[in-house]
Amino acid sequence: MKNIRYQNRDSRLETSGKIIGCYEREFYCFSNFSSFAVKWKGKVWSTSEHAYQAAHFFKTAPALAKQIHKAKSAHEAYKLAKANVDKAPKNWNEIKVLVMEDIVRHKLKQNPYVMHKLMQTGKRLIVEDSPKDNFWGWGSKRNGRNELGKVWMKIRDEINNK
Repeated sequence: MKNIRYQNRDSRLETSGKIIGCYEREFYCFSNFSSFAVKWKGKVWSTSEHAYQAAHFFKTAPALAKQIHKAKSAHEAYKLAKANVDKAPKNWNEIKVLVMEDIVRHKLKQNPYVMHKLMQTGKRLIVEDSPKDNFWGWGSKRNGRNELGKVWMKIRDEINNK
């Protein structure tokens, strides 16, 4: 998909406008680092970040996946996965968005507050506005792929079109 260019260049993102930011503001519940547990693949994960990072290693390094499951924070789960990226399956880049979508769907179904917040977004653009992530978010120049935002909007559109 094409990269999305965002018009709002203001350093402060206003959630009352046309874009919904989910990086440590009102809609932070959409972030994988937010403290909403999710039951997925037969386990309860502290955060969706734990589940996503462990998913890298279910088949290739199950002991590492268990270690990530027990991580004390989403940041620790992230760091464990990044330190062992060489152990991820070769096709990870092809499947990672589908894995994330499945986790997000579970998070949404299990957490009524998250569903409530998703419905509050209306038709506005949802952005994972991390200044560091150009794939899942919009990155430092606000021109990243925003794949996490796209997942949330896809699911929202499916719900609204039922």
